[in-house]
Amino acid sequence: MAKNDTKNDTAVLRMHCPDQPGIIAVITEFITNNRGNILYLDQYVDRVNRIFYMRVEWDLADFLIPKEKLQEYFHTLYASRYNLTYRLSFTSHRQRMAIFVSKMSHCLYDLLSRYIAGDWAVEIPLIISNHPDLAIVGKQFDIPFEVIPVNRDNKAEMEQREFELLERHGIDFIVLARYMQVLSEDFISRYPNRIINIHHSFLPAFIGAKPYHQAFERGVKLIGATSHYVTSELDAGPIIEQDIVRITHKDTVEDLVKKGRDLEKIVLSRAVEKQIQRKILTYDNKTVVFS
Repeated sequence: MAKNDTKNDTAVLRMHCPDQPGIIAVITEFITNNRGNILYLDQYVDRVNRIFYMRVEWDLADFLIPKEKLQEYFHTLYASRYNLTYRLSFTSHRQRMAIFVSKMSHCLYDLLSRYIAGDWAVEIPLIISNHPDLAIVGKQFDIPFEVIPVNRDNKAEMEQREFELLERHGIDFIVLARYMQVLSEDFISRYPNRIINIHHSFLPAFIGAKPYHQAFERGVKLIGATSHYVTSELDAGPIIEQDIVRITHKDTVEDLVKKGRDLEKIVLSRAVEKQIQRKILTYDNKTVVFS
């Protein structure tokens, strides 16, 4: 797979700003006046906090402003004037995703199967693990598998090795596919809203060890999974995707674990797909996920 595909290159603008009259017209006129063909536009207004959110994508084939100058033009003409917080990206850049994993393979296999099937316009040049158990998976999919044995005593040293690998491979974002290590604040600060985690509960819910056993003891009627961005506050980052599955009194702990793992795969992959499609916009500790 090639890193960049210049055919059918499009620009993607994700932005938010104080809600104000005419802001959609301002942005769309900027695009159309420069001969851009709008392919996608979705917007949302948070009426409580009076914040306007928008994602717009347009074809660059006949666009008058050179691609390398587009960020500068937009920032100078609109960002300060309308108090915009924005991110501009281009679909010709195929994002590069690193997967972190420990010993559980279900999420890893699901991500890699979608990748190999060609479902996602993404590159996966690297898998990192704190255990060697799943090295065989890297060989099966012909992806470099690096074992970095992080523990409480060597975290700073081992994370430095991880930083070097991530930089060497030009990683855009990271997916924690049941990676059983807490990342340091330094690590998280290097990839703000670019580290996606899967949590084995419908947050907030049962926390700590053996969540499915706790759920079983409480006789729950549904279990869930939550995918979110990683922040310095453990399991409290902006939520991207959630789902649930029904439970009955007939289900054993083993049934709950099986259903939970199936759900984790689905929820994590949905979140990753939205990241690849550049359809997530974060504000404070929440997300707007465009359709």
